[in-house]
Amino acid sequence: MDTRQKQIDFFNLPLAQRLRKLYMEGEFIVSIRYYGYKVNLYLLYDFYVEVFYHHLQDKIEKVLLLDPKCTRMKFYTDQMDLAEDGPKQK
Repeated sequence: MDTRQKQIDFFNLPLAQRLRKLYMEGEFIVSIRYYGYKVNLYLLYDFYVEVFYHHLQDKIEKVLLLDPKCTRMKFYTDQMDLAEDGPKQK
């Protein structure tokens, strides 16, 4: 199955199943604070997924495919050492 089909299948799942799959099969990479959210970045298969948690409301508000052009990339790269053998937290 190609990457695009994996993404489509993943995002067609209900939110609870997407979260379960991320926690069971994904790899946690890093967490950032972004406009009132704690955003956790995961690697699932061969794509990155962001989970937006609103701590004041104590709920996960959204799960998104990481857009490499988004402004949050600076926050992620500030938290990681993008070494040749993969991302590592500083």
